[in-house]
Amino acid sequence: MPSPASLWFGFNIDPGARQLAQAFQLAEAADAHGLDLVGVQDHPYNPGHLDTWTLLAALGARTSRVRLLSNVLNLPLRPPQMLAKAAASLDLITGGRVELGLGAGALWDSVAAYGGPRRAPGEAIDALEEAIRLMRLLWGQEGAAPVSFAGAAYRLEGAQPGPLPGRPIPIWLGALKPRMLRLTGRLADGWSISYNWCPPDQVPGMWGELAEAARAAGRDPAAIRRNYNVMGMIEGAGQPAVRLREGMLGGTVAEWAERIAGFAAELGMDCFTYWPVAGDALGQLRLWAEEVAPAARRLVGAG
Repeated sequence: MPSPASLWFGFNIDPGARQLAQAFQLAEAADAHGLDLVGVQDHPYNPGHLDTWTLLAALGARTSRVRLLSNVLNLPLRPPQMLAKAAASLDLITGGRVELGLGAGALWDSVAAYGGPRRAPGEAIDALEEAIRLMRLLWGQEGAAPVSFAGAAYRLEGAQPGPLPGRPIPIWLGALKPRMLRLTGRLADGWSISYNWCPPDQVPGMWGELAEAARAAGRDPAAIRRNYNVMGMIEGAGQPAVRLREGMLGGTVAEWAERIAGFAAELGMDCFTYWPVAGDALGQLRLWAEEVAPAARRLVGAG
Protein backbone atom coordinates (compact mmCIF):
# COMPACT_ATOMS: atom_id res chain seq x y z
CA MET A 1 0.00 0.00 0.00
CA PRO A 2 1.35 3.49 -0.77
CA SER A 3 2.40 5.65 2.15
CA PRO A 4 0.56 8.94 2.84
CA ALA A 5 3.64 10.91 1.77
CA SER A 6 3.87 9.04 -1.54
CA LEU A 7 0.34 9.89 -2.64
CA TRP A 8 -0.07 12.48 -5.39
CA PHE A 9 -3.21 14.50 -6.00
CA GLY A 10 -3.84 16.12 -9.36
CA PHE A 11 -6.52 18.16 -11.09
CA ASN A 12 -7.77 18.00 -14.67
CA ILE A 13 -7.79 21.23 -16.68
CA ASP A 14 -10.06 21.23 -19.70
CA PRO A 15 -8.39 22.40 -22.96
CA GLY A 16 -11.55 24.04 -24.27
CA ALA A 17 -10.74 27.28 -26.10
CA ARG A 18 -13.68 29.02 -24.41
CA GLN A 19 -12.38 28.09 -20.95
CA LEU A 20 -8.90 29.59 -21.29
CA ALA A 21 -9.29 32.13 -18.48
CA GLN A 22 -10.57 29.37 -16.20
CA ALA A 23 -7.64 27.13 -17.19
CA PHE A 24 -5.16 29.74 -15.99
CA GLN A 25 -7.15 30.32 -12.81
CA LEU A 26 -7.29 26.61 -12.01
CA ALA A 27 -3.58 26.05 -12.68
CA GLU A 28 -2.63 28.94 -10.42
CA ALA A 29 -4.97 27.64 -7.72
CA ALA A 30 -3.56 24.10 -8.01
CA ASP A 31 -0.08 25.58 -7.59
CA ALA A 32 -1.10 27.68 -4.60
CA HIS A 33 -3.02 24.89 -2.86
CA GLY A 34 -0.15 22.41 -3.09
CA LEU A 35 -1.54 19.92 -5.57
CA ASP A 36 1.05 17.66 -7.16
CA LEU A 37 0.05 17.93 -10.80
CA VAL A 38 -2.34 19.34 -13.35
CA GLY A 39 -3.36 17.17 -16.27
CA VAL A 40 -4.61 18.07 -19.73
CA GLN A 41 -6.24 15.61 -22.15
CA ASP A 42 -5.32 15.58 -25.84
CA HIS A 43 -7.71 15.38 -28.78
CA PRO A 44 -6.06 17.51 -31.51
CA TYR A 45 -8.88 16.87 -33.99
CA ASN A 46 -11.50 18.39 -31.64
CA PRO A 47 -12.28 21.85 -33.07
CA GLY A 48 -13.12 23.22 -29.63
CA HIS A 49 -9.85 22.18 -28.02
CA LEU A 50 -6.67 24.18 -27.72
CA ASP A 51 -3.46 22.38 -28.60
CA THR A 52 -2.57 20.48 -25.45
CA TRP A 53 1.18 21.05 -25.62
CA THR A 54 0.79 24.80 -26.16
CA LEU A 55 -1.63 24.97 -23.23
CA LEU A 56 0.74 23.02 -20.96
CA ALA A 57 3.52 25.46 -21.83
CA ALA A 58 1.29 28.42 -21.00
CA LEU A 59 0.23 26.81 -17.71
CA GLY A 60 3.88 26.19 -16.89
CA ALA A 61 4.55 29.90 -17.27
CA ARG A 62 1.73 30.73 -14.81
CA THR A 63 2.88 28.27 -12.12
CA SER A 64 6.05 27.54 -10.19
CA ARG A 65 5.86 24.08 -8.61
CA VAL A 66 2.95 21.95 -9.83
CA ARG A 67 3.83 19.18 -12.31
CA LEU A 68 2.47 19.28 -15.87
CA LEU A 69 0.98 16.00 -17.13
CA SER A 70 -0.22 15.34 -20.67
CA ASN A 71 -3.03 12.91 -19.89
CA VAL A 72 -2.42 11.48 -22.52
CA LEU A 73 -0.99 12.72 -25.85
CA ASN A 74 -2.25 11.31 -29.13
CA LEU A 75 1.07 9.97 -30.42
CA PRO A 76 0.05 9.38 -34.08
CA LEU A 77 -0.41 13.13 -34.55
CA ARG A 78 2.80 14.08 -32.71
CA PRO A 79 6.14 13.06 -34.28
CA PRO A 80 8.22 11.70 -31.39
CA GLN A 81 11.40 13.37 -32.66
CA MET A 82 9.85 16.81 -32.19
CA LEU A 83 7.93 15.76 -29.09
CA ALA A 84 11.25 14.82 -27.48
CA LYS A 85 12.58 18.31 -28.18
CA ALA A 86 9.35 19.97 -27.01
CA ALA A 87 9.28 17.96 -23.78
CA ALA A 88 12.97 18.63 -23.06
CA SER A 89 12.47 22.33 -23.77
CA LEU A 90 9.45 22.67 -21.50
CA ASP A 91 11.13 20.61 -18.78
CA LEU A 92 14.13 22.97 -18.82
CA ILE A 93 11.92 26.07 -18.89
CA THR A 94 9.79 24.88 -15.95
CA GLY A 95 12.60 23.54 -13.79
CA GLY A 96 11.88 19.84 -14.27
CA ARG A 97 8.08 19.71 -14.03
CA VAL A 98 7.07 17.75 -17.16
CA GLU A 99 5.34 14.38 -16.84
CA LEU A 100 4.92 13.04 -20.39
CA GLY A 101 1.76 10.97 -20.81
CA LEU A 102 1.40 9.10 -24.11
CA GLY A 103 -1.29 7.05 -25.79
CA ALA A 104 -0.98 4.69 -28.75
CA GLY A 105 -3.89 6.39 -30.51
CA ALA A 106 -7.65 6.09 -30.94
CA LEU A 107 -10.44 7.52 -33.10
CA TRP A 108 -8.52 6.63 -36.23
CA ASP A 109 -10.95 8.31 -38.62
CA SER A 110 -10.25 11.61 -36.85
CA VAL A 111 -6.49 10.97 -36.83
CA ALA A 112 -6.55 10.19 -40.56
CA ALA A 113 -8.62 13.31 -41.24
CA TYR A 114 -5.73 15.34 -39.82
CA GLY A 115 -3.20 13.57 -42.02
CA GLY A 116 -2.06 11.04 -39.42
CA PRO A 117 -1.55 7.31 -40.01
CA ARG A 118 -4.37 4.82 -39.66
CA ARG A 119 -2.81 2.01 -37.61
CA ALA A 120 -4.07 -1.38 -36.56
CA PRO A 121 -3.91 -1.97 -32.78
CA GLY A 122 -0.70 -4.00 -32.95
CA GLU A 123 0.95 -1.47 -35.26
CA ALA A 124 -0.01 1.37 -32.92
CA ILE A 125 1.61 -0.35 -29.93
CA ASP A 126 4.76 -1.14 -31.93
CA ALA A 127 4.95 2.52 -32.98
CA LEU A 128 4.51 3.64 -29.37
CA GLU A 129 7.36 1.41 -28.21
CA GLU A 130 9.57 2.80 -30.98
CA ALA A 131 8.66 6.34 -29.97
CA ILE A 132 9.63 5.75 -26.34
CA ARG A 133 12.99 4.30 -27.30
CA LEU A 134 13.62 7.08 -29.83
CA MET A 135 12.82 9.86 -27.36
CA ARG A 136 15.00 8.38 -24.66
CA LEU A 137 17.79 8.03 -27.20
CA LEU A 138 17.54 11.74 -27.97
CA TRP A 139 17.36 12.67 -24.28
CA GLY A 140 20.27 10.47 -23.24
CA GLN A 141 23.12 11.52 -25.50
CA GLU A 142 25.76 13.78 -24.04
CA GLY A 143 27.86 15.99 -26.26
CA ALA A 144 27.35 16.62 -29.94
CA ALA A 145 27.38 13.05 -31.28
CA PRO A 146 24.57 12.52 -33.81
CA VAL A 147 22.23 9.56 -33.29
CA SER A 148 20.37 7.23 -35.64
CA PHE A 149 17.33 5.03 -35.16
CA ALA A 150 15.83 2.59 -37.66
CA GLY A 151 12.26 1.55 -36.87
CA ALA A 152 9.22 0.55 -38.88
CA ALA A 153 7.32 3.71 -37.95
CA TYR A 154 10.06 6.21 -37.08
CA ARG A 155 13.62 6.89 -38.21
CA LEU A 156 16.52 9.11 -37.27
CA GLU A 157 19.50 9.53 -39.56
CA GLY A 158 22.37 11.30 -37.87
CA ALA A 159 20.08 13.51 -35.80
CA GLN A 160 21.70 16.04 -33.48
CA PRO A 161 20.27 15.66 -29.93
CA GLY A 162 19.51 18.66 -27.78
CA PRO A 163 18.72 20.51 -25.75
CA LEU A 164 19.01 17.74 -23.20
CA PRO A 165 16.63 17.73 -20.23
CA GLY A 166 18.20 18.09 -16.82
CA ARG A 167 16.71 14.77 -15.67
CA PRO A 168 15.10 11.65 -17.14
CA ILE A 169 11.61 12.85 -18.12
CA PRO A 170 9.01 10.39 -16.76
CA ILE A 171 6.86 8.71 -19.41
CA TRP A 172 3.33 7.65 -18.44
CA LEU A 173 1.18 5.41 -20.64
CA GLY A 174 -2.57 5.17 -20.91
CA ALA A 175 -2.93 1.39 -21.04
CA LEU A 176 -6.00 -0.83 -20.81
CA LYS A 177 -5.38 -4.06 -22.69
CA PRO A 178 -2.80 -6.81 -22.10
CA ARG A 179 -0.19 -5.85 -24.68
CA MET A 180 -0.25 -2.18 -23.67
CA LEU A 181 -0.09 -3.17 -20.01
CA ARG A 182 2.99 -5.30 -20.69
CA LEU A 183 4.63 -2.42 -22.57
CA THR A 184 3.92 -0.16 -19.60
CA GLY A 185 5.51 -2.65 -17.23
CA ARG A 186 8.62 -2.97 -19.40
CA LEU A 187 9.28 0.67 -20.27
CA ALA A 188 7.05 3.26 -18.60
CA ASP A 189 7.46 5.33 -15.45
CA GLY A 190 3.73 5.80 -14.89
CA TRP A 191 0.34 4.25 -15.71
CA SER A 192 -2.80 6.32 -16.20
CA ILE A 193 -6.34 4.91 -16.28
CA SER A 194 -9.81 6.30 -15.69
CA TYR A 195 -12.51 5.11 -13.28
CA ASN A 196 -15.25 5.28 -15.90
CA TRP A 197 -13.30 2.94 -18.22
CA CYS A 198 -11.63 0.82 -15.54
CA PRO A 199 -13.85 0.28 -12.48
CA PRO A 200 -12.10 -0.93 -9.33
CA ASP A 201 -12.90 -4.61 -9.83
CA GLN A 202 -10.89 -4.60 -13.10
CA VAL A 203 -7.79 -2.87 -11.76
CA PRO A 204 -6.12 -5.77 -9.86
CA GLY A 205 -6.03 -7.99 -12.95
CA MET A 206 -4.66 -5.17 -15.09
CA TRP A 207 -2.05 -4.30 -12.50
CA GLY A 208 -1.06 -7.95 -12.19
CA GLU A 209 -0.33 -8.12 -15.92
CA LEU A 210 1.67 -4.89 -15.77
CA ALA A 211 3.62 -5.88 -12.66
CA GLU A 212 4.51 -9.30 -14.07
CA ALA A 213 5.96 -7.65 -17.18
CA ALA A 214 7.93 -5.22 -15.04
CA ARG A 215 9.47 -8.00 -12.97
CA ALA A 216 10.31 -9.98 -16.11
CA ALA A 217 12.19 -6.92 -17.36
CA GLY A 218 14.13 -6.66 -14.09
CA ARG A 219 12.15 -3.67 -12.86
CA ASP A 220 10.44 -3.00 -9.52
CA PRO A 221 6.70 -2.57 -10.18
CA ALA A 222 6.43 -0.36 -7.10
CA ALA A 223 8.55 2.26 -8.88
CA ILE A 224 5.82 2.76 -11.52
CA ARG A 225 3.38 5.56 -10.66
CA ARG A 226 -0.30 4.58 -10.90
CA ASN A 227 -2.76 7.36 -11.73
CA TYR A 228 -6.51 6.96 -11.36
CA ASN A 229 -8.56 9.64 -13.11
CA VAL A 230 -11.72 10.07 -11.05
CA MET A 231 -14.63 12.05 -12.49
CA GLY A 232 -17.57 13.43 -10.55
CA MET A 233 -18.52 16.04 -7.99
CA ILE A 234 -17.68 16.70 -4.34
CA GLU A 235 -20.58 17.94 -2.23
CA GLY A 236 -19.69 20.81 0.05
CA ALA A 237 -20.38 24.44 0.86
CA GLY A 238 -21.99 25.94 -2.20
CA GLN A 239 -21.73 22.58 -4.01
CA PRO A 240 -25.14 20.86 -3.81
CA ALA A 241 -25.75 17.26 -4.75
CA VAL A 242 -26.57 16.68 -8.43
CA ARG A 243 -27.50 13.68 -10.56
CA LEU A 244 -24.37 12.26 -12.20
CA ARG A 245 -23.96 10.05 -15.25
CA GLU A 246 -22.89 6.42 -14.98
CA GLY A 247 -19.19 6.16 -14.25
CA MET A 248 -19.16 9.46 -12.35
CA LEU A 249 -18.59 9.62 -8.59
CA GLY A 250 -20.36 11.79 -6.05
CA GLY A 251 -20.60 12.30 -2.31
CA THR A 252 -19.35 14.39 0.57
CA VAL A 253 -15.73 15.18 1.39
CA ALA A 254 -15.69 12.31 3.91
CA GLU A 255 -17.07 9.87 1.35
CA TRP A 256 -14.54 10.96 -1.26
CA ALA A 257 -11.67 10.63 1.22
CA GLU A 258 -12.75 7.12 2.21
CA ARG A 259 -13.08 6.14 -1.44
CA ILE A 260 -9.60 7.46 -2.37
CA ALA A 261 -8.01 5.82 0.67
CA GLY A 262 -9.67 2.56 -0.37
CA PHE A 263 -8.31 2.84 -3.91
CA ALA A 264 -4.84 3.33 -2.41
CA ALA A 265 -5.09 0.50 0.10
CA GLU A 266 -6.94 -2.07 -2.00
CA LEU A 267 -5.73 -1.27 -5.52
CA GLY A 268 -2.30 0.24 -4.85
CA MET A 269 -3.09 3.41 -6.82
CA ASP A 270 -0.83 6.26 -5.67
CA CYS A 271 -1.92 9.22 -7.81
CA PHE A 272 -5.45 10.58 -8.17
CA THR A 273 -6.43 13.17 -10.75
CA TYR A 274 -9.83 14.73 -10.16
CA TRP A 275 -12.04 15.74 -13.11
CA PRO A 276 -15.00 17.81 -11.86
CA VAL A 277 -18.04 17.37 -14.08
CA ALA A 278 -20.45 19.67 -12.24
CA GLY A 279 -20.42 22.58 -9.85
CA ASP A 280 -17.99 25.47 -9.64
CA ALA A 281 -14.60 24.20 -10.87
CA LEU A 282 -12.55 26.45 -8.59
CA GLY A 283 -14.68 25.49 -5.60
CA GLN A 284 -14.25 21.82 -6.51
CA LEU A 285 -10.48 22.27 -6.69
CA ARG A 286 -10.41 23.83 -3.23
CA LEU A 287 -12.47 21.00 -1.74
CA TRP A 288 -10.21 18.43 -3.43
CA ALA A 289 -6.95 20.08 -2.35
CA GLU A 290 -7.87 21.41 1.09
CA GLU A 291 -10.23 18.71 2.38
CA VAL A 292 -10.29 15.47 0.38
CA ALA A 293 -6.51 15.10 -0.11
CA PRO A 294 -5.46 15.62 3.53
CA ALA A 295 -8.33 13.48 4.82
CA ALA A 296 -7.42 10.65 2.43
CA ARG A 297 -3.77 10.86 3.51
CA ARG A 298 -4.81 10.63 7.16
CA LEU A 299 -6.92 7.54 6.46
CA VAL A 300 -4.08 5.85 4.57
CA GLY A 301 -1.73 6.67 7.44
CA ALA A 302 -4.17 5.12 9.89
CA GLY A 303 -4.22 1.93 7.87
